[in-house]
Amino acid sequence: MTARETPEQGTPAGARRPGFATGLFLGRPDTDLLTGPAGDARRPAPAEERFLARLRDFCEKEVDSAAIERADRVPDEVVEGLKDIGALAIRLPRRYGGLGLSTHCYLRALMLTSTTHPALSELLAAHQAIGLIQPLLLFGTDEQKRAFLPRCVREISAFALTEADIGNDPFRMHTTAVYDPAMDGYVLDGVKTWTTNGVIADLLVVMAVVPAGERGEGGMTAFVVEADAPGVTVERRNSFLGLRGLENGCIRLHRVAVPAGNRIGAEGEGLAIALAAQDTGRLSLPAVSAAAAKWSLRIARQWSAARVQFGRPIARHDAVAGKVSFIAATAFALEALVEVIARRAAAGGTDTRLDAELAKLFASEQAWVIADELVQLRGGRGYETAESAVARGERGLPVEQLLRDVRVGRIFDGSSEALRAFLAHDLIEAHRAAAGERDTAPGRGTAQAGKTTHAGETAAVGGTARAEDTSRAGGTARAEDTPSTGDTTPAGDMARVGYTARTGDTARAEDTGRTGGTTPAGHTARTGDPAAATRAAGAGMPAGPDASAGRLDAVLDGHLEFVARTSRRIAGELAVVAAESGPEGEGLDGRQRFLGRIVDIGAELYAMSASCVHARALGGADGSPAELADAFCRQARLRVAESLARLGENTDAADRAVTGQVLEGRYAWLEEGVVDVSVDGPWIAEQRPGPATGPNLRRVIRPAATPRTTRPSTDETTRRTP
Repeated sequence: MTARETPEQGTPAGARRPGFATGLFLGRPDTDLLTGPAGDARRPAPAEERFLARLRDFCEKEVDSAAIERADRVPDEVVEGLKDIGALAIRLPRRYGGLGLSTHCYLRALMLTSTTHPALSELLAAHQAIGLIQPLLLFGTDEQKRAFLPRCVREISAFALTEADIGNDPFRMHTTAVYDPAMDGYVLDGVKTWTTNGVIADLLVVMAVVPAGERGEGGMTAFVVEADAPGVTVERRNSFLGLRGLENGCIRLHRVAVPAGNRIGAEGEGLAIALAAQDTGRLSLPAVSAAAAKWSLRIARQWSAARVQFGRPIARHDAVAGKVSFIAATAFALEALVEVIARRAAAGGTDTRLDAELAKLFASEQAWVIADELVQLRGGRGYETAESAVARGERGLPVEQLLRDVRVGRIFDGSSEALRAFLAHDLIEAHRAAAGERDTAPGRGTAQAGKTTHAGETAAVGGTARAEDTSRAGGTARAEDTPSTGDTTPAGDMARVGYTARTGDTARAEDTGRTGGTTPAGHTARTGDPAAATRAAGAGMPAGPDASAGRLDAVLDGHLEFVARTSRRIAGELAVVAAESGPEGEGLDGRQRFLGRIVDIGAELYAMSASCVHARALGGADGSPAELADAFCRQARLRVAESLARLGENTDAADRAVTGQVLEGRYAWLEEGVVDVSVDGPWIAEQRPGPATGPNLRRVIRPAATPRTTRPSTDETTRRTP
């Protein structure tokens, strides 16, 4: 068995079948890939249930979340308590001293800890998802695993990748690792910024560039570094808008000697290791987002029923009811995403990397909207701190803290904009690969995107286009659906931005936002007309929940049919882009927002599918899971309709032109009349290598000298525990 194989984590990624997300964007959504094992979807295994019960008890009795927020620090005794119950080694195999529990259990643990205080879940996730454990399980040698993994049960690790000038571009890395044959090791020099757990870490995974030389081409490489090694200095502890208590620091490495045996993988494999660790770590944020949504639903329900305005609870006012419904439906969808992806990842055999990225993108965006809506729903009280409310004699609800804490989700582990671009790139490559397979298939002619292969059939990605799928990107209408006899639209012009289908192409109600389509009511759904698309999206959907099990099942089937149709639509759009762009991305300049909308549509479709599958897994005689899935799908279909419409009519080109003028200073006059209180300095600090000039701010977690006490019973602040 080689170091590249991962027995603890199942089949290597390259040998796995594509996940649901890949098929979704290829026009072949397979909901069987979302179906979990038989049994109660709400009930974990007995060992996991016992651990989660211990963790909940610890969070409720031993953690003072308000004190963490005030002090901007997680007490040593809390960190030690998490170690005592095994929370630092939830998924670590038992052979290394860990609990050996599932990914699903780990994500449930993050939901408990994040709603107690998010600094706790960040500590656990940074250690287990992207810290030392995951890279070693995926890429470490047996010797490295035996040496380091048992230490991870009680010692904290951190992943040191980011530098001041990297952002989402790791090739701008300046930290170096120079091989020294005299010591058979490497000498590391550089500065790492924003290293979560870096202030309290015992072990570091450091990414550094090995210069090319006689030993090979070098490149980005991963190393295990002892945090107390000579030359390692925590120069500062960073502060942020939210996530108070986060031990995130700036770490200087000056001539740090690292044995060659501490190198993870080969030279130049560091980026692959970083991405693999992030792929697993990205499941953490959806879990945290789902927990935030579940807590928000609890507060929204209780507050909107208790608060009376104009003679009735505010939830009975339509404007507020819309917010409560959105929070409830989206909370269900986010939990469904976490459940189905976690169970599929645990089952193995399926590559869920794109699934995790889509889930991270969708969940972090929706959690931010939910937090914002909850603040609005609470009014002035939503803007007030929990401690201030307690001082006035009211219940302390940390709603404004929630808003501050979830905002970073759109930035951590890849910003939303970067994720859309990365996903679009991978999906275009998937389409190129699919087109290549069709081109080389025995007995098949060339089947380029959007070109008809034989009478009445279109070689759209994902298979043959059905009648209702015509006039999409990459598809050519069959004879009976073509507006003028024998008139075939060229591949490059099919449903491209700005293309409008000829009169006669009639859209079904469910195929919202289709270019040039007509709704059954006779209203023209013009390209980019959101109002018309929205009307079409709502057509044919039931007016509200229906407790009839058969009726609800049929409703979910209808939503899944919508997913399948719209999946083929966006597959066609991507097929055209893949056919028109070059192998290195030529021709994609200025299309990031267009492709981003396609990714967002796919994320909505994924969440719809997960919601329907999860609702069926939960069952329930009262039909409540299916009602929530239906509510979410109805809302999602309207958002999809708007995004589809914006594929054809948007301001992208005009916005680029305006931005060019902004950068040229044409509108600088608009900036006048304000006071800029910014502190002068470089936009990006130059991180020069060299020795530290200040004290080492590394914090050593020490065991408690006295028994821990319970939280003060007088603290009335409501913790965000789901």
